[in-house]
Amino acid sequence: MDQADGELAVLKVLLELFVMLVLANGAPVVAARLFRRKWAAPIDGGRLWSDGRRMLGKSKTWRGLVAGALSCALFSWAVGLGFVFGLLFGALGLLGDLLSSFSKRRMGLDSSARAVGLDQVPECLLPMVLAVFWGLASWGGTLAIVALFTAANILFSPLLYQLGIRRHPH
Repeated sequence: MDQADGELAVLKVLLELFVMLVLANGAPVVAARLFRRKWAAPIDGGRLWSDGRRMLGKSKTWRGLVAGALSCALFSWAVGLGFVFGLLFGALGLLGDLLSSFSKRRMGLDSSARAVGLDQVPECLLPMVLAVFWGLASWGGTLAIVALFTAANILFSPLLYQLGIRRHPH
């Protein structure tokens, strides 16, 4: 394999990882539309933290966690990265999203409130760190994907809201 082929292979894997990030974040939204209230139990069980606010919020459900992780696992398996890698990648992306939600609640922000960076970076960075240690991405590639994912999320969320796909414009 010459250098150009090697660079194309790296770009292909980075694109696949980007698609997996989109799946991890988009599959819960699709599952919510398909199943409505079915399997919509909130992960936090409605419990409050010591500050009197919900731990995560009602939109963070077990259905979404399963949908996001499973969609990544199936895609990862289909493109040859492996089912287990995809499952872990998706779960870490959703864990990052849960950490963001937990942090936003502690800051007194509503679940629909915008927090640029906090809304994107943890859910992207955690699974990309796995990709680095799995040998699928470099730290430079990880930084590029985090920047791309953050920019895409900020730019495309208002469009997805206008199309009726998202409930909030961010």
